[in-house]
Amino acid sequence: MASTLDPQIGTVDKDLPAPTVSKAMAIIEAIGRHANGMTQAEIVQQTGCSANLVYRVLCTLVVLGYVERRDEYRRYVLTNRLIEVCHPRISEKSLVACAHSSLLWLRDRSRETVQLMIPVGRKGVVLEQVSGLEAVQVMGRVGMQVPLYSCSPGKAILAFLSESEQEDWFNNTKLKSFTRNTKTTREALLKDFRQIRRRGYAEDWEEGLEGIRCVAAPVLDAHQRPVGAITVMSPAKRLPQQRFVEVGQWCIEAAKRTREELLK
Repeated sequence: MASTLDPQIGTVDKDLPAPTVSKAMAIIEAIGRHANGMTQAEIVQQTGCSANLVYRVLCTLVVLGYVERRDEYRRYVLTNRLIEVCHPRISEKSLVACAHSSLLWLRDRSRETVQLMIPVGRKGVVLEQVSGLEAVQVMGRVGMQVPLYSCSPGKAILAFLSESEQEDWFNNTKLKSFTRNTKTTREALLKDFRQIRRRGYAEDWEEGLEGIRCVAAPVLDAHQRPVGAITVMSPAKRLPQQRFVEVGQWCIEAAKRTREELLK
């Protein structure tokens, strides 16, 4: 096996991962799977790393701003720094920066919470959020992960994938129900995808959470591929059926404006 010699650390196998880096990533991934964070003891138990190593890695991550410790519970949680560092970019342009004015415009039009979501693996991740103007709001959090098929921005993204990409997604995704309205069959979702492509926006009829409805449109790149989606979130009573078309058109316009900024 080929190797290189670093005068500071000696001989290193270039085909092998650095053990400390691998363990640090295991710690980050473990914390990321728990929205409420983890204690040091829980991280040790789940990762199999030594208590001393976990302590040193956590101290480093806290200093660098990637993790914070909630002293009242002695739990460690990921900050938004990883998302900030890894903002999707199209032709060196930040997706968040290009979407910012569009998100505000859509919030002002709808008066509801607006989010920008991107696909990461088999899930959707909230990349940015603008709170609504009503007294009672539906709110998520930046960094929150949700199944793509049970929310309007996720379905908007899936609907504009190629047939082969959709096939791969179906073959590697286990569909389960979250509410009585969740679509959990390939046939039902493919029918929904065709409707989304035809009208340009996706609808969420309380498919992820009871009492919450959403509308979303995909943000497409220069090759008409979805790089994300913009969504309006609302309590069900403020988003009746007759408002879906109007809000859907607003989402399409916001996504169009974002795309124009990306392609400038």
